[in-house]
Amino acid sequence: MTAPSAAAFHGVTRSFGPVQVLHGVSLQVRPGEVHALIGENGAGKSTMMKILGGYLPPSGGSLEVNGQPAHFRNSRDAEARGVVLIHQEFNLADDLSVAQNMFLGRELGGALLDDRAMNAQAAAALQRLGLTLDPRTRVRELSVPHKQLVEIAKALSREARLLIMDEPTATLTVRETDTLFALIRRLREQGVTILYISHKLEEVKALADTVTVLRDGRVVSSAPAQDLTPHQMASLMVGRELEDMFPPHAPPSNAPLLEVEGLSVPGWATDASFTLHQGEVLGFAGLVGAGRTELFEGLLGLRRSTVGQVRLKGRPVRLGSPGAAARAGIVYLSEDRKGKGLLVDFQLRPNLTLMTLQHYARPVLDPRAEQRALERAVQTYGIRTGRLDVPASALSGGNQQKLALARILEVHPQVIILDEPTRGVDVGAKREIYALIQQLAAAGQGVIVISSELNELLGLCHRLLVLHSGRVVATLEGEAMNEQTVIQYATGLRTPAAQVPA
Repeated sequence: MTAPSAAAFHGVTRSFGPVQVLHGVSLQVRPGEVHALIGENGAGKSTMMKILGGYLPPSGGSLEVNGQPAHFRNSRDAEARGVVLIHQEFNLADDLSVAQNMFLGRELGGALLDDRAMNAQAAAALQRLGLTLDPRTRVRELSVPHKQLVEIAKALSREARLLIMDEPTATLTVRETDTLFALIRRLREQGVTILYISHKLEEVKALADTVTVLRDGRVVSSAPAQDLTPHQMASLMVGRELEDMFPPHAPPSNAPLLEVEGLSVPGWATDASFTLHQGEVLGFAGLVGAGRTELFEGLLGLRRSTVGQVRLKGRPVRLGSPGAAARAGIVYLSEDRKGKGLLVDFQLRPNLTLMTLQHYARPVLDPRAEQRALERAVQTYGIRTGRLDVPASALSGGNQQKLALARILEVHPQVIILDEPTRGVDVGAKREIYALIQQLAAAGQGVIVISSELNELLGLCHRLLVLHSGRVVATLEGEAMNEQTVIQYATGLRTPAAQVPA
């Protein structure tokens, strides 16, 4: 007798007002498999998983879990049936500890909370992920990758039998991703079903048993992973053959654009010096904790720091705050798109113009001028939205990222610092962002890219700086820019003494 499906969608539809997102989706998920769900941003992947996780009701159709009808009123109903969703965007309370987050709503100890037991169980769950983290740590003190691992540990602590992972490796290093993959394989051996959403097609190929492709709210393919190459997956996602991901780039100028000497961020980075040239894309690589993000937060006044000198086009500048940096011509796009990049509950227009309000208020704010700017940005950056009078939260992840890019580029900067610019972005949107980066460089601007995706850095950048334990240990270019060399420096296997000359 055939075992019932771990989950099944039967003609499921979902609409948000007049906009239909899912169009009669039918899908069977076998028990104990890793089933990958892929598609461009806005294809309907996260909506499907929110329906299965109890966060959204379907507009039509029906749902089954383990062969039985499922009518979830909320996520607690889904968890009671063994279905747990790990969100792409963090669902953590910053002011609570790691353990308190993991047991939020199901605390141990009754009227008198048993903090000792919760801390012990939280530590054990973290240990399964190879994470040695004090469960009493406040979540706001964690890095973005550590928050992601806490989300995963929280889900595992709830004894899930069907675990939904939405972009779980978006902020993880190669080493942390390998640890997660080993855990997923162990869970599969224990009979846990994994529904896995990712834009990283190579990892889908390596991990999944079955791959389902969604396009425009419809299933266009569902096949064994062994029958599809990553290139075929990408073509199914966008409905056409994809050309090379990384556009060719012209050599940069020899003229220095941004020069930083002796930048130190206490606890994170020590005596970092580098030069960005006009027309250059300069990459920063390193493991999580190496200090890449913190280095630039220190440069822009977001963290306490000391610096010998900063020069922009040869002239000394003082960058005491992001506002002062923007006025000087240096802008920064945070890796935390929703926390620090966008005001997701605000509409698109104020999100775009917030950094440049002085251009639209002379002295009274001119909404029509703002609207024209939004229309230009939507056209220029390919921001896909049915309507312009919606909040930023209504956009898909990739389109939110394009809006965040448009916002910082509104100030017409000379230096653009992009931290994880394609985190959680689909393959089609990635290619568009890569093309935009090369256009900026071709126009003579300088672009700094911080990324955990090594192939992204190698494909985009003219030069690559590698950080290890808060220090710049290598400056690589030409043939020296290869995966093996970068990883050796990032892990400390090679030392600065063996560095390839810049």
